[in-house]
Amino acid sequence: MKILLTGSSGFLGSHLAKSFVESGYEVHALIRKTSKLTRLAGYEDRLTLHFIEDGIDKAFTMKSPYKAVVHTATCYGRNNETETEIFNANLKFPLELLEKSVFFNTDTFFNTDTILYKNLNSYALSKNQFVEWGKQFASQEKIKFCNIKLEHMYGPGDDESKFTTYIINSCINNVPVIKLTPGEQKRDFIYIDDVISAYHTLLKYNSQNSFEEFELGSGETVSIREFVEQVHSITQSRSKLDFTAYPYRENEIMESKAEINKLIKLGWQPKMNLETALKQMVETGELL
Repeated sequence: MKILLTGSSGFLGSHLAKSFVESGYEVHALIRKTSKLTRLAGYEDRLTLHFIEDGIDKAFTMKSPYKAVVHTATCYGRNNETETEIFNANLKFPLELLEKSVFFNTDTFFNTDTILYKNLNSYALSKNQFVEWGKQFASQEKIKFCNIKLEHMYGPGDDESKFTTYIINSCINNVPVIKLTPGEQKRDFIYIDDVISAYHTLLKYNSQNSFEEFELGSGETVSIREFVEQVHSITQSRSKLDFTAYPYRENEIMESKAEINKLIKLGWQPKMNLETALKQMVETGELL
């Protein structure tokens, strides 16, 4: 299977890239020239790299079309990016990529989406808007568009800006006070290995529908407070947890849980529960 992957230098993308290579797929990675390939160490020569700065169309060829484009690259807006930068990363770039995918006869475009309400922030708005474009292309039968609404993914080596990584690192480093909201929000946490296995399941699924959407999570929820207290206990942290420090965000989602029956019917099952995964990460030192 020939695949074009975006975001391969990131947390999810790098895990997918290595897993696809190990599965014998021909993996082409679309990256920026400034991308750090630390997460792909040992796999650089097993990937075909294409640079965005050279033009997206340079990654495609009519003679050998991709079976799938797997889009994981995103901009969360956590590093003071402007609205225009978020728009360009999450809407303009993938829309250009989708157009090229159609022109070069790609079978399926797999989009990594968010479960957040579109009006929560600029990131969520841009991600939701791109899905509408995907639906438009699919309705015109230009390409198959598979939308994957990803819940709260976690695992060793994730970005430090992520909430889960921030809490884990803060507890390990015994930060004097960890400031939090009351933490009543319920979230669906899914381990990275289970996310990867779901993508493999979807790649092998030969859908007859032009547009399909799958929610990807564990199918179970735990409150933010429970998650933080569990990490605090497992790491034996001396940090003080202050659940009165911050109010909830405007339009805060109080409960989010993936409906995973569609994936289960395809033969996929999450294998790692939260407590087991966290303990394993601590015992092996993978959190550090």
